[in-house]
Amino acid sequence: MLLAPLEPGAHSDGDAPMAKRSIEERLAQLDAQRKTLQARLGRQERANDTRRKVLLGALVLQRLETSKDAEFVDRVRAWLKRELPGFLTRDGDRTLFPDLIELSAGEKAAVAASQVMADSAAAGERA
Repeated sequence: MLLAPLEPGAHSDGDAPMAKRSIEERLAQLDAQRKTLQARLGRQERANDTRRKVLLGALVLQRLETSKDAEFVDRVRAWLKRELPGFLTRDGDRTLFPDLIELSAGEKAAVAASQVMADSAAAGERA
């Protein structure tokens, strides 16, 4: 018995259109998973970058506070005083470093106000 040739687009098994749809669905699922994983990787990379910056900053501050090498402390402090003003562009950030940056009158008032609030909060905790 001879079989008739298949028409163009016809498949020898009746499941082929279903298999094609299922492959397309699977590819769409994989693409969605890929995008989710890429977003997760991006978040993890940003978190790692932030952690590196915090740890490096903590090291510098700790060394400034505890180093017995006065020349080292003076050189690092001078470098920070020279570099920080150009690096910190937001006023709120500048007020975090009153010991290293010459603050404007408004910035000095903001630092004083935040210190008063911190002192009153600490006093409230002790009461």
